Amino acid sequence: MSTPSPTPATTASTTSSPTPGAVPTLLVLDADPPPRLGGLTGRVRIEHADASTLAERLPHADVLLVWDFTSHAVRSAWPGGGPRPRWVHTASAGVDHLLCPELVASGTVVTNARGVFDRPIAEYVAALVLALAKDLPRTLEFQRERTWLHRESRKVAGTRACVVGSGPIGRAIAGTLEALGVTTALVGRTPRAGAHGSEDLDRLIARADWVISAAPLTEQTRGMFDARRFGVMQPSAHFVNVGRGPLVVEEALAEALGQHRIAGAALDVFEAEPLPPDSPLWRAPGLIVSPHMSGDTIGWRDELAAQFVELYELWEAGEPLVNVVDKQRGYVPGH
Repeated sequence: MSTPSPTPATTASTTSSPTPGAVPTLLVLDADPPPRLGGLTGRVRIEHADASTLAERLPHADVLLVWDFTSHAVRSAWPGGGPRPRWVHTASAGVDHLLCPELVASGTVVTNARGVFDRPIAEYVAALVLALAKDLPRTLEFQRERTWLHRESRKVAGTRACVVGSGPIGRAIAGTLEALGVTTALVGRTPRAGAHGSEDLDRLIARADWVISAAPLTEQTRGMFDARRFGVMQPSAHFVNVGRGPLVVEEALAEALGQHRIAGAALDVFEAEPLPPDSPLWRAPGLIVSPHMSGDTIGWRDELAAQFVELYELWEAGEPLVNVVDKQRGYVPGH
């Protein structure tokens, strides 16, 4: 398997490296299945924790691997007395599940899994765009009903997309859509080469056929897709969210779909996961619901583990880490 190396990004000080002569302790916040870390055998003491034991074990760890990136246990366990790990790595692109004021204020370095999910998520978005354009959900429904109903579908080439989030995932999405003949505009926090700033967002989504949300979750982006933003979009537009669930005001989206203010949507992330059975989103017309799987291709866990081992070898050698999160902003600079 070809494993992507960590993406060069903002680097951390080498002061986070292990104490000379000591065997470092790596604490893993577990998820099932656990990470394959055989490459670290004999070089590190590996301990395991879950949400109930994390707080008591944090003071004894040099490094914390947040393998269970669906857990918010770090935010609860981090405040308190005693030492804290000098480095925290999360096996995810997003870091909102672990950042708390005490961790942000600390000298602990935080890294993420930047680079692993870019292509898979881009492929998934392209699949959703094609499915929505070609009305595949209804085709499958009619097949189950043994109904023969001819329709006309939409041509993707020549349409416009606005991709919100100009980091590696957003750029991969834009490149994949452009290969389908879609004219794509990237929107980031601030304008830079190849990307618009947030001040252009309303203007761009107002003319887009596809609005793709791939932004990190910060206090500035939380709830950014609300009733007003859905009102800015064209009635023929489709909305796709593969970023973070709380970027979207879900009630507003359900209402926009129910009143046909937009043509359709696809969500892979949600404010509450799993999506509760009584959520109105299950019944929203024209909505595709998928269970947070856009980046999860066969072998993805092994890629995440291999990436962490590569990062650990940098840390062990006293080299600057890559994929370093700006804890004040809540993402790796470059978004």
